[in-house]
Amino acid sequence: MAGLPFGFTIGIATLMSETDLRPGQSIELLKALHILTRDGKMNQDSRRKLKQVYHLFQFIEPLLQQLASKGRPITLVDHGAGKSYLGFILYDLFFKDRDDGSHIYSIESRAELVDKARELADRAGFGRMSFLPLSVAESTESPLLPETVDIVTALHACDTATDDAISFALKKQSRFIVLVPCCQAEVAATLRRLKGKSLTRDVLTEIWRHPIHTREFGSHLTNVLRCLQLEAHGYQVNVTELVGWEHSMKNELIIASQHRDVPRQRAAKRLQQVLVDIGLEEMSERFWVPA
Repeated sequence: MAGLPFGFTIGIATLMSETDLRPGQSIELLKALHILTRDGKMNQDSRRKLKQVYHLFQFIEPLLQQLASKGRPITLVDHGAGKSYLGFILYDLFFKDRDDGSHIYSIESRAELVDKARELADRAGFGRMSFLPLSVAESTESPLLPETVDIVTALHACDTATDDAISFALKKQSRFIVLVPCCQAEVAATLRRLKGKSLTRDVLTEIWRHPIHTREFGSHLTNVLRCLQLEAHGYQVNVTELVGWEHSMKNELIIASQHRDVPRQRAAKRLQQVLVDIGLEEMSERFWVPA
């Protein structure tokens, strides 16, 4: 198993059968990420976390392979990276063997996590990873990122950070966008604020009259609006579940691919009509579409 970070190869076959690690995965990297303990064991929380990242990798890998077939470097930007689990595993399983300038940028606003991720990348010899202490919104204007990128990911970027990741991807003309939204509170808060006015207008507002329904309907509606927005910008959108509900309640996976044949005007009109019918016209700027 040559080429593994840190130069460790011992014990991988045993651990793969025990924890279902992917072939070529560095055990020492997983230990450094605290997904595995020093003796190579995994607790239930770590198993759940790794299952999510591996499952997401299964969706991202074909996109990377499609880009690799073009014979040019691949640029991936991971927003709300946290401890950069996704970025490190993507690099270990796909990027580390590419000698073409392909690069991963991890965006995380918490400077202490950025510093730790940089230290780990240095130890692992992952030279084509960059860690930037920026908010998702700040990254859109940062000169530290390229003018265009190939893939934008956002795994559990909370609330409007997912919308900021979408705006970043649209500005950077990203070929693919992979999102697992989390904690979508903004639409629900607006519905709650406008509830008194809405209840007198349309019987369908009963759908979100009760607080728990406001929260759940607001979360669902947010992702519906995001999908329409992406379609209005020329993306083909697929929505599925990331993993089983027993692993995560924030389980929706949105994959968007640039596609020339997407009916943009229809999606733009539908998005605006939904905002009007629900009474959320004031949120048109958040879910902006081409003129």
